[in-house]
Order: sequence, then structure tokens, then C-alpha cells
Amino acid sequence: MVSGETVAIIPARGGSKGVAGKNLRRVGGIPLVARAVAAARAAGIARVVVTTDDADIASVAREWGAEIVDRPAELAGDTASSESALLHALEEIAARGVRAGVLAFLQATSPFIDAAALADAVRRVAGREADSAFSAVATYGFLWERTAIGAAGINHDAAHRPRRQDREPHFLETGAFYVMDADGFRRARHRFFGRVAIVEVPEHTALEIDTPGELERARAVAPLIAPTDAERVDVDAVVTDFDGVHTDDTVGVTGEGVEQVRVSRADGMGVRLLREAGVPVLILSTETDPVVGARARKLRVDVLQAQDDKAAALTRWAADRDIPLSRIAYLGNDVNDLPALELVGWPVAVPDAHPLVLAAARVVLDRRGGHGAVRDLAERVLRARDIRPGLRTRAADASHRETP
Repeated sequence: MVSGETVAIIPARGGSKGVAGKNLRRVGGIPLVARAVAAARAAGIARVVVTTDDADIASVAREWGAEIVDRPAELAGDTASSESALLHALEEIAARGVRAGVLAFLQATSPFIDAAALADAVRRVAGREADSAFSAVATYGFLWERTAIGAAGINHDAAHRPRRQDREPHFLETGAFYVMDADGFRRARHRFFGRVAIVEVPEHTALEIDTPGELERARAVAPLIAPTDAERVDVDAVVTDFDGVHTDDTVGVTGEGVEQVRVSRADGMGVRLLREAGVPVLILSTETDPVVGARARKLRVDVLQAQDDKAAALTRWAADRDIPLSRIAYLGNDVNDLPALELVGWPVAVPDAHPLVLAAARVVLDRRGGHGAVRDLAERVLRARDIRPGLRTRAADASHRETP
């Protein structure tokens, strides 16, 4: 066996020409750098290091459990190699007393890293079955290259085209992960050396994000490829919008011109259960409306109104309570919620939310705003804490309403 720790290193620089701020862009409601950290953890790698030149990336990665190595500017430009960043990070963690035996190099631009395949690659290198290993997908395609006179076959004779079942596959790198003997990598200064092993991964996990179109495609397929365990929302605080979340986003007007909204009694019980479990709740609203204040007082929760910059207000509230943003669920329904949804670890949407909100969400609830959405989220938060209140009554399940 290789001696020393298995260390995952994720290079994630702040600059990106193809997709601005790429490593913090979200797929399935989770920042790309956080997805890479989570994949390494899921593969059983205890020490995960993110090397970056960007303070925001460092903050997010740290909240998701990674150690941080500050990446020098000369190793963070467009022409700097990944190998140079890896070698620098190995030196930095060695200075901290960490002896790396196996190095797993993960790329945050691959949002669907197969944790089981990564664990297999680590096992092969640690057991000295290979010196380096990489993720790849099998392809039976006929490859061609352009020539001065037209085109020529690369992996086949154009005059002889055997059936798929009669051919051996070729393998295409996915870029998701590379695993190496750390000492061998230091000597070779390259990710491929010695006995190289191919670790096959499912083709549907092989998407790599370099363009806005690839980012949108990843977001579209995320619920199918990497569905969130939406029944358990593991957070330390819940923040909600008001209109369209506690209400059905409609307003009634009396003959005297007084506006009225309707809310769900089930939501009130959900908030009460959160309070009893010690989970802080905040209502965060762009509007200034006495109804919002009245509802917050009845629910006995914090409220912030007239907040044009919801992200800034949420950040201040979380800092005052020493709650990491990654440990907050934010429930919203419309485009003014997007900045706050982009900040938190658990962006949550009601099912009839604006399409952009649905795309940003990590979880889409079963119940609509004003029809028990807050109760729905509360139960998922409690479930993650293994708190199981009595079975919901039929009346509560029907999301009875009251006029505040």
C-alpha cells in the first residue's frame, strides 16, 4: 500500500473567460466547487483541499468542509497549468505536516463526478495496481480528422467498418478526476506516468462545463443525474420570502380599500415546530406591509421588511447569529429572491415559482405558497434532525387558511 494520506485537491481559480465566475455557478442549487468537495467526501476522502486565488470561492469551499490553499497569482492565470497548482498545493500542505500518499485531482467544472468510480481509482493507486488513473467513457464511435485533401479515419479503416459488437472501445477522458501516487507525481510533474489505469464512468456523468450552453444543460439534467435527497433539508436556519410563500400571491381588497391576504394554518404549526427544535426563522420581504409584521409577531419569528437587497440583508442577519450561509435554507418564489437563493446552501422553491427560481433551486417543494409550503419545508428540516412530530392531521394536511 502507498504510505501517507489520500488527499483530494481541487484547483478553482476566480478568473474564467468561458463562463464568468464559473466555479461558483450552481448546478442543482449547489456551487460547482462545493459539488466537487462533496464528491470527494462521498468517495471516502477525508482531507479535501481547494487551491484558489478567489476569496469567495475559498469561503464557499471552507463552508463545505474543504481546507484552503491560497493560490499565487502567477499560478492562477490563463496559461498556468493544473499541474503547477497541484505541486504548489502539495508543498503548502506538506508545510502543515500533511504527508500525501495518494493525490486525487478533481475538477470543479465536472458537476457529476462519480464518487464510486473515484473511490475505485483511489483504491487502485493506493494498492499499487496503478501509478496513475483517470476517469473516462467508452466510445465505439468512428473518429475522423481533417487533412489537406479532405478527411481520414483515425481509429478505423474507412473501407472496413465492422459492427459495434465486433469492435473494442476507445476511451475518452472526461476531465472529472485523476488519481496519482503523490511521490510519482512530484517526480513526473505530470498527471500521467508509470502504469496508467482507465477508470470507466457512466457516459451521463461525463459533462464538463466550459460554455454557458453546457452550464444550462447541466442544470437541466441535474435532477435526473444527481437528484438531491429532497426529503431531508439539513440546515441550521430557515429564511422565507412572504408573498407567494406564506401567501398564494393574491390580494383581496375590501370596499374601504384595505388589502387582505390569506395564509395557511399549517404553516403556522410548521414554524412553531421549527422554533421548538431551536431552528431560527426569518421572514425577509422587499415590501413594507403591516400584514407581514403582524404575521411575524404571531409566529414569533424575526422579520426584515423593505429590503431591496435581500442578499445583503440575509448576509448581515446570518453573520449576527453566526450561522454559515451554507447552513441556511431560503424559500422563495420570484426573481427578486434569486440573489438570496444564490447565497445559501439550500435554495428552495415553491412549485409554482418563476422558472428562473425553479432552475436555481436545490429543492422544489410539493406544496404551493399559501397552501402549506412553509410547513412542507419545516417537516423536511425536522426530518433531517430526526425529529418526527405526530402524524399530520387531515385538517392540517388540507392547509386551512386564516385572515391575519
